[in-house]
Amino acid sequence: MKTWFHSWRAAIRIARRDAWRSKGRSALVLAMIALPIMGVSAFDLTFRSSELSPAERADRTIGAADARFQDPGYGGVPIFQDPQGEMNTPAKDYGDSPWPSGSTDVTKTFPAGSTVLTDSTGTAKLTTAHGLLSTEVRELKAADPVSRGIMTLLEGRFPEKNDEVVATSHFLETSGLKVGSTLSARNFERPYRIVGSYEIPDALKADQVNALPGAFLAPYAKAVEKAGLQKPGISTTYLVRMSGGFTWNMVQEINTKGVVVTSRAVLLNPPAKSEVPLYQKDGWGDYTSSPAADAAALAAVGTVVGLAMLEICLLAGPAFAVGARRSRRQLGLVGANGGARSHIRAIVLSGGLVIGVAAAVIGTILALVLTLALQPVLEDVMGQRFGAFDIRPLEILGIALLAVVTGLLAAIVPAITASRQTVLASLTGRRGIRRSSRVLPLIGLAAVLIGGAIALFGSMVSEQFVIVAGGSAIAELGVVAMTPALVGLFGRSGRWLPLSPRLALRDAVRNRGRTAPAVAAVLAAVAGTVAVSTYMASSEAQHRAEYQAQLPYGAVSAFVMEEGGRDVPAVREAVQRFLPVDVRADVERVTVGKPGCEPWSTVPGCGRYEVVIPPAHECPLYASVPGGGDPSERFTPEQRRKMLADDWRCEQSSNPGGLYVDGGLLVGDAKLLTVLGIEDAGAVKALAEGKIVSFSRAQIDKNGTIGIRQITDTVAADKAMEQGRPAPGKVSSVPAYRVPGSPQTYGVRALMTPATAKAAGLITTPFGVYASTDRLPDSEARQRLDGELVKLGSSVELHVEEGFVNDNSIILLSLAVFAGLVTIGAAGIATGLAQADAEADLKTLAAVGAPPRVRRTLSGFQCGVVAAMGVILGSGAGLLPAMGLRLTEERQLIRYYEESVAQGWATASDAPHLPIVVPWETLAGLLVAVPLGAALLAALVTRSRGALARRAAT
Repeated sequence: MKTWFHSWRAAIRIARRDAWRSKGRSALVLAMIALPIMGVSAFDLTFRSSELSPAERADRTIGAADARFQDPGYGGVPIFQDPQGEMNTPAKDYGDSPWPSGSTDVTKTFPAGSTVLTDSTGTAKLTTAHGLLSTEVRELKAADPVSRGIMTLLEGRFPEKNDEVVATSHFLETSGLKVGSTLSARNFERPYRIVGSYEIPDALKADQVNALPGAFLAPYAKAVEKAGLQKPGISTTYLVRMSGGFTWNMVQEINTKGVVVTSRAVLLNPPAKSEVPLYQKDGWGDYTSSPAADAAALAAVGTVVGLAMLEICLLAGPAFAVGARRSRRQLGLVGANGGARSHIRAIVLSGGLVIGVAAAVIGTILALVLTLALQPVLEDVMGQRFGAFDIRPLEILGIALLAVVTGLLAAIVPAITASRQTVLASLTGRRGIRRSSRVLPLIGLAAVLIGGAIALFGSMVSEQFVIVAGGSAIAELGVVAMTPALVGLFGRSGRWLPLSPRLALRDAVRNRGRTAPAVAAVLAAVAGTVAVSTYMASSEAQHRAEYQAQLPYGAVSAFVMEEGGRDVPAVREAVQRFLPVDVRADVERVTVGKPGCEPWSTVPGCGRYEVVIPPAHECPLYASVPGGGDPSERFTPEQRRKMLADDWRCEQSSNPGGLYVDGGLLVGDAKLLTVLGIEDAGAVKALAEGKIVSFSRAQIDKNGTIGIRQITDTVAADKAMEQGRPAPGKVSSVPAYRVPGSPQTYGVRALMTPATAKAAGLITTPFGVYASTDRLPDSEARQRLDGELVKLGSSVELHVEEGFVNDNSIILLSLAVFAGLVTIGAAGIATGLAQADAEADLKTLAAVGAPPRVRRTLSGFQCGVVAAMGVILGSGAGLLPAMGLRLTEERQLIRYYEESVAQGWATASDAPHLPIVVPWETLAGLLVAVPLGAALLAALVTRSRGALARRAAT
């Protein structure tokens, strides 16, 4: 007795042999399905392997210790923390009271009998083979068993003496040093010998040097402070080892003493959320994703996976149809020997099953092999080492099952089509008369209308882009369903075409069963490209409109705030040497106490200054209120809006710039005006006369002077500011000249010469340089300048004004290339199917004397016609989701704007505008280049001559 099992076994054997006979077609479909499976499986393996277990995370965080103790800086008040020790806050709500701050003596909280290892970090400018490099210095006894797992020794050994250090491999590569080299630090000439290299498993690209506790940071800080510079900060935590570890109750008890504890036992067995006081406090809930966010993410992933499967099915379906057409005589013999239509469908479906299983196996094996082979490369890209190589069998099996399902789905339509062929038609090769479905286009039209309505609702009413994406996907599926009918409409344009394209178009229309899936595949690929391109082009237009230049086009600025401007002369010289400088303007900044003091410095003897704003010129919204408080709360929203719109005192400076000095006050000469493009003879004359040139109306008092207050007692000044009183300090009044109008000053609000500053009793410190160029510096010049500045070791704020630069151009080009490849591939499959169908016609043409090039020409036009139809339809379908997303974003910004207007903090000039720009260049490239490229490629790979054959007997 024959059962379904026997029939399917036979069908699978036939499909396997047919796949082996047609190796090229099988390999194409297999690669089409296996490549996405390989990519997704490799991503799953990489993600799971890089996702550390709690035990692995504990080893990398606290080594072999039982806990890490650290001071959160709240002055020892009781705190709440999360189980991971990453978030913390004082247990008490302080409201308007001063927030607690200060250090806590962590050493008093160590349990008796515990083993403690200090772990301190700071920053120093270390000498390298190229100059100086700002590097993190860590003091941890790395050879101690307690620290095992935090660092991985690669070469040499860990330090054993105070003059020895080890360095990360990335630091050695960057610095040009090696094991055995000697290094030191600026302002600290004590030499240290590098005795080994190591890596931090969670930060492979970290530049770090490790020394014994007390061997580097403390003496370095003393040397820097002795040089009169800002003392570098040192952060210290403690690795604690104790028998039995630290439970969550013990952690909470230590929290009452103001110390944060990261416990191994808690990391491995975290408490319930209800047992974490931090999560019960307002604003400190558990920062895990909400069910709504998870559902939205799942819907997004499902949509992407579904569309990807649809794309593969649309591409692979015609290939299975090719196999069915080429095997139609074999399928006819099955029917002639008593086979039912179900047997025919089973044979074609088995082809999809065989290819799907093979793709799943090959894709999974390749993913495993490639992930293992590329593990070092992947770790370097991610900047961290894998944990255990984690294979989740159910996830891998689920991904592989997608390949099988995709293969079966791709073979469904060809299977149904093949089963409808009569035995006589299959044996004789006649196609008979086939009518297109009249219901499918109506369903497609309904899907387009419903999907468009959903997307319109999502963009105009809701702010959830998931709704827009879902509606767009439904509409795109509707267009796919309408493709056969739309192909028929394209056929009506054939009357105006020459012979070869007319034949190709009519052949495509006559065989819509093979043309429609290929057109739909091109449509889907192009629609995605057009959607992303439209969104990115619109975003580019928005950013271009919002862009504000920091300097005139081609100008350069470079500032140094560290170490009292010690490296400023070298920076100025480097800018002059490596860039095409036209005019160079050196600038300085005002300091209080002594030269070299940094703003808000805590070095003894250093203070700060402020440009005094006359009380009558202060904006009421920001003016200090006696006793403290928010001054804007005294006004209604309408009053706030009116002040922002009409009161010149409340005008916010629209001049951008990387200038961060109090009051925008610089010390320089008239060259700076030239670089900034400010042409005012009165300003040049005023500088020569010893006046301050001001661009701000609010800074100049009724006597025509600007006051500069020098604050030496910063503590008293801070208290006065909290109470709404002027800060105590000496005020120097300097005559001022105000530049008429509102010129673009790029953040500069006032300028005085060094002589004027000296006459006013002000101390100045080198700050940086402005420079105009005779041409925009090229990339090579920029690279040479950057390389020179790196050698200085200082943090240089360099800016070269290039105008608005579109960072998305390469992405748009990549998308266009991707769409072109998919389009050419889909059109090529359709062409192969067309040749299978038209083989008899081509042989007849050759028999009646048609030139050999007819075969190439016809194949090229067949491929080009399919590509052109798919590109035209896809271009229209891709605009909907992009427009929906932009409208959704605009609604969100309008909501924020309306809230700001209601509170009085926005005016009509602040209304958001998100333009929708169609990327005509991209569309033109797709509409012209892709069909033309597809046609040329098809013509090149098609043989000119085919073997003549006797017509089959009728």
